[in-house]
Amino acid sequence: MTVYTTIDSPVGELLLAGEPAEPGVLLTTLAIAGGKGFVIQSNWTRQAGPFAEIIEQLRAYFAGERTEFDIEHASGGSEFQIRVWQALEAVPYGTTVSYGEIARRIGAPREAVRAVGAAVGANPLLIVRPCHRVVGANGSLTGYAGGVDRKRRLLDLEQPTLLNVAR
Repeated sequence: MTVYTTIDSPVGELLLAGEPAEPGVLLTTLAIAGGKGFVIQSNWTRQAGPFAEIIEQLRAYFAGERTEFDIEHASGGSEFQIRVWQALEAVPYGTTVSYGEIARRIGAPREAVRAVGAAVGANPLLIVRPCHRVVGANGSLTGYAGGVDRKRRLLDLEQPTLLNVAR
């Protein structure tokens, strides 16, 4: 059984979905309205209660009071995607890395940058698994499942002076 809820945030409505687990939920989806992955399945059940701790952590993050998350989530994905996603989780708050750097960190050849990009793009846990911290080799903002404008807003939230690219 999948349960879900939605919450308002500074980057738009967020969809949270997961599998019930004590004491809350095993998060499987965190998507932003208007972006990739924001789809509520007809067989899901709306329940806000199991997401209370996750919502609290997200609100603290958006308030600038939390720099990392302690949220139980499902791994899912291929072996390669899981390696990429683990590398994403290791990117510190307020910093960015390139796709090439993620490839290097997981031991993939430089030619794997596109595959890394695809794995980053397949991340079902936006914000919590911080794929917004991955930028182009020249520091440019590239694709984001929630939209590039929201990627900029998340990076600005984390460190307003981090980006020196034209607006």
